[in-house]
Amino acid sequence: MKRELFTAEHEAFRESVRAFLAKEVTPHHERWEREGIVSRDAWRAAGRQGLLGLAVPEEYGGGGNADFRHSVVLTEEFTRAGASGLAVALHNDIVGPYFTTLATDEQKRRWLPGFCSGESVTAVAMTEPGAGSDLQGIRTTAEDRGDHWLLNGAKTFISNGILADLVVVVAKTTPEGGARGLSLLVVERGMPGFERGRNLDKIGMKAQDTAELFFDDVRVPKENLLGEADGAFFHLMANLPQERLSIAVAAIAAAEHLLEITTGYVKEREAFGRPLARLQHIRFEIAEMATECAVTRTFLDRCIVDHNRGELDTVHASMAKWWATELQKRVADRCLQLHGGYGYMTEYPVAKAFTDGRIQTIYGGTTEIMKEIIGRSLLS
Repeated sequence: MKRELFTAEHEAFRESVRAFLAKEVTPHHERWEREGIVSRDAWRAAGRQGLLGLAVPEEYGGGGNADFRHSVVLTEEFTRAGASGLAVALHNDIVGPYFTTLATDEQKRRWLPGFCSGESVTAVAMTEPGAGSDLQGIRTTAEDRGDHWLLNGAKTFISNGILADLVVVVAKTTPEGGARGLSLLVVERGMPGFERGRNLDKIGMKAQDTAELFFDDVRVPKENLLGEADGAFFHLMANLPQERLSIAVAAIAAAEHLLEITTGYVKEREAFGRPLARLQHIRFEIAEMATECAVTRTFLDRCIVDHNRGELDTVHASMAKWWATELQKRVADRCLQLHGGYGYMTEYPVAKAFTDGRIQTIYGGTTEIMKEIIGRSLLS
């Protein structure tokens, strides 16, 4: 089914992204996987190529283009290339909106040029050792000390945690306020009391640094409050649809790419003297996955259109995230099975896709949380 989502401008952008990946990412990604972190040179190269801050106004060094389809192109091409280390989608689509929609003019002048050039890598620190999706369980506190906030606590599973120069931290500023007593504070690299723990050893996405963060009496200037005091709950809820849509876009792109390479494999691989593709069971497996991908792609493209219009709601973003990531997980498992023993070898792309993609149903809100959001909307 022909997609009607993109224009010639988007396809030209796609070619530039592919050229960037071929030159600056693919030749180095295996080394980044071994080292557990991406070179800062790659972030700066992405900035020079104009891949960072796509929606940031031009006056701050960004692309000045709020058309989310450019982010979709970026995510699709990074996914197809297996470039899971350079977390450009996290930087642009998840962290970026907090700065573009909540920052004051002074904060934008201070932070956005580095955000767009790749000099300042960013992260969001919400998850804690004892609190994941439950905002009411957050224990990190920020006490109002007049001219600064005194920040104490710990975060874990923070993507870009080692490299991050600017970390948007969710902290409790009104203890009795529950989820509505939280604020967003921007912690900068080098602030006394801000320490990083381990670069966590994950089963996949080895090149993407994921860390523990610790805050011990960190003096965060009042000028680093992002948005309204005690307004983090509403700020987070406003940005979650785009975050979940971005994850879903990566999920369907991964599923489609896995289907493509597996279809090629079963045409060439022989068993019992004939290609696997001539076995009815194999054809049925391919047919099922192709149909599921086509149906999911149609829904996702509609969600992208709605998001560009400012009409994508939390429920449909949750549907997209749940369905696309679970599909990715099923397709990865079935494609690995169809590769047989070779699918279990890390030199085959399907093996890396299997381990890299497993996190998709967990971060950004688990599948179970997505179902709860959808069910609540229908039954409340």
